[in-house]
Amino acid sequence: MVKTQLKTIGAIGASMVLIGTTAMAGGDIFPAESEVKEIEFIKIDKPKRQMRGDMSLKYNILPPSVDNIRDFFGEGIFYGRLRMNTFHWDWEVETWNDETGKGLKTNTNMGIGGSLVYKSAILNGFSFTTSYYGSLNPEFARMDKWEIGASKAGKDTFSRYEVLKTGHYGIQAFGENFLQYNNKIVNVVAGRQLFESVFTKSNDTKMIPNTFDGLSASVKIAPKTKARVAWFGQQKLRDHEDSHDVITFKDKDGESWNNNDDSAIHKGLNYNNFVKAGADTEHDLIVADFTTHYIDNLKFTVSYLTVPDVVQDIVAEAHYKVAFDNKWALRPGVRYFHQMDDGGGNIAGYTNLTGKEAIGYDKAVATSLDSSLLALRLDLLMPDKKGFFRLGYSKVDDKADIVAPWRGFPTGGFTRAMAQYNWYANTETFMVRGVYRLTPELKMSLRYAIQDFDDDKKFVQADSDIWHLDAWYDITKRLQLKGRLGIVTADPEDSGKADTSYNEFRVELNYMF
Repeated sequence: MVKTQLKTIGAIGASMVLIGTTAMAGGDIFPAESEVKEIEFIKIDKPKRQMRGDMSLKYNILPPSVDNIRDFFGEGIFYGRLRMNTFHWDWEVETWNDETGKGLKTNTNMGIGGSLVYKSAILNGFSFTTSYYGSLNPEFARMDKWEIGASKAGKDTFSRYEVLKTGHYGIQAFGENFLQYNNKIVNVVAGRQLFESVFTKSNDTKMIPNTFDGLSASVKIAPKTKARVAWFGQQKLRDHEDSHDVITFKDKDGESWNNNDDSAIHKGLNYNNFVKAGADTEHDLIVADFTTHYIDNLKFTVSYLTVPDVVQDIVAEAHYKVAFDNKWALRPGVRYFHQMDDGGGNIAGYTNLTGKEAIGYDKAVATSLDSSLLALRLDLLMPDKKGFFRLGYSKVDDKADIVAPWRGFPTGGFTRAMAQYNWYANTETFMVRGVYRLTPELKMSLRYAIQDFDDDKKFVQADSDIWHLDAWYDITKRLQLKGRLGIVTADPEDSGKADTSYNEFRVELNYMF
């Protein structure tokens, strides 16, 4: 079985490292040093890591290449991070029912913790990375056990499943644990890893990143051109301590928090429906992409994804930069997302992403996952990387909803606003955004989005207007404070749908060492 093979990746990879280094180094064992080397303490002003705008990490300092086993471990580098996240989600209309544990309830959650990542040095192209991530929830800023189902953005500071089953808050998890071979042309990673693509993202905006268990490889096939392929047997979402299937909602006991319970999961693709269809409840996720910057100022990417016997996707994306003499620039971009049913439509039946009856959907395609999405954007870039203005637009075909429970967000970077899922069928979104660095330490972002959902689709949210204000302040090179304010105003009058208006507040503190 694929899952059994996955469990042996670490053992096989470790053997490869030992065998490869012994063979290439002639099997030498290093003798004791005849003299003690003087230790030099070098002050490094440049942080070892820093956060990008999407909260992914850029490594400024990496371990060196070495020629012996001792330095393979000894020259490795530890990367530390302390972080605090606080979330307050304030619903305009509360519908919470204590007896059923369902509905909308204003909620507050806080996570305090961090991570420690160790990267070994590089020996004959081989290296490894291991890490520990932890999150604790202070009692004064968390929901009670019977209310944890009401948690929204703050749910990723703890594991709802662990609270439900054991009463234990927080998360303890190995975030990244992989073996790597890199010879500057080919890069192979085996184990639990981050994989940033149009479909999959680490999405590390809470306490623990979204990771994938499996094997990935990238190859530089031409100047400024790279191809990648990956096979993943399991996924571990941010609020899970253990890995789970890549697409199955709920487990054999009907517990949704113990399998893929991503907010964008297609709930019609659940355990019972797979069993009823005589299909496997465990799946593989295969991703491949080709990216080139070969033509000046043009970035072009074509990507492919398949969950065999469920769904396939092909995405083409291009961004072109037009620079002006005054240092301003225009950067138009386009993304076309084409989704193809591969058996998942019959398994999900006449349901949409919510797992409820697909009322208002075209019955001719209601049991198919065939669909598509077009997203456009135009950026006006300021001189000296001071910021940008963005106009964005997206439209989903009036067929199936887009299936994307891997944190990649089909409309991300174009029209998606914080905590929003605007890829239901026949959804149209407009967005305007501005980002500006006021000082070297302070950057702010303001965006406004209009989401026009299909009023005839019963189990799809009401139209809404969204304001988001973000601010990043670098207290030091290693300490950053971030604040976010979200104001969502729903318009249920024309559709008769529920009022899901809310205000959201987030505060995040990060210290990198």
